[in-house]
This record gives sequence, structure tokens and C-alpha cells, in this order.
Amino acid sequence: MGSGGIVSLIKVLFQNFDVLAGPVVSLVYPLYASIRAIETKNPVDDQQWLTYWVLYSMITLFELTFAKVLEWFPIWSYAKLIATCWLVIPYFSGAAYVYEHYVRPYIVKGEVVNIWYVPRKKDFFSKPDDILTAAEKYIEEHGTQAFEDIIHRAERESKYRNSNYAFYDDDYRY
Repeated sequence: MGSGGIVSLIKVLFQNFDVLAGPVVSLVYPLYASIRAIETKNPVDDQQWLTYWVLYSMITLFELTFAKVLEWFPIWSYAKLIATCWLVIPYFSGAAYVYEHYVRPYIVKGEVVNIWYVPRKKDFFSKPDDILTAAEKYIEEHGTQAFEDIIHRAERESKYRNSNYAFYDDDYRY
């Protein structure tokens, strides 16, 4: 390959930089970092990469929804690459920032807590904690007031559901 071929190759690489770097930045490195995070006992890196994958999923859904509109913006792929770099590079903590300031306030407000969730013990072969142990752990982590709020919310939802079913049954008897 002559010097003209090398120049042509470099030109093609620069023209398609977003196509080549995008998957590496948005998929390959986060996949590697996520696997490493799973293997550590540090919850901070788990949160970083779980947050990244939530945001990546949201970006992908946005792209799928507005694909025809995004075709009109040739700069979109570069903007996405820059934004993804900001989300991925731990120095910037972009994923944590976006999640804490924009995603979490809207998601957590409508949070539905599953009171029937019984966490498993670390040992795979041991039986899961019973509901009382799970409740005690929840109270230790979140306090008694939070636990009482969950119980009251569950009671209200149960009454609401029962009243709706009673209305339905009265209207449609066979």
C-alpha cells in the first residue's frame, strides 16, 4: 500500500469516525466495565453502569421513535457520540448527573414498592428470607415511617381495586 493508499485509508477512517467509535464507546467499553463492576464488591461502580444502561436504553428508544426525524440532522451521530462519551467516562460522571437530576425525580415519584418481594440470601442453596426478615431489613434500611407508608399505600390500593371490581361485577352479572 503506497502513501496515497494510507492517506485514503485515514480519510475514510475520519469520515466514518462516528460509525467506528460509536459501538466501541457506547457498547464495548460499557460492557467490559459492567462485567468488571459485577466482579467487585463496590456498589458505586454497579450504580454507575446500571445508570448508564438505563440511559442508553432511553437514548435507543428515542432513536427508534424519532428515526425519520433524526435522518434530517446529519450531526446527530456526532452529538450522540459526544453525549455517550460524557455518560461513559467516569471522570465526568455524566450518567449519574443525568439520572439524579432528570430521570430519578420523575421515576421515583411514581414508584410502586412491591411489599411481597422477599430478597434471597447470598448462598444460592439456602432458602429465601421469610417475609418478616425482609420487613425487618427494610425497616433497618429505610425506617419505620417508610414501612408504615408502604402498608398504608398498599391498603389504599387494595380498597381501590376492590371497589373497582365490585362496580364491575354489579354491572356485568350473568
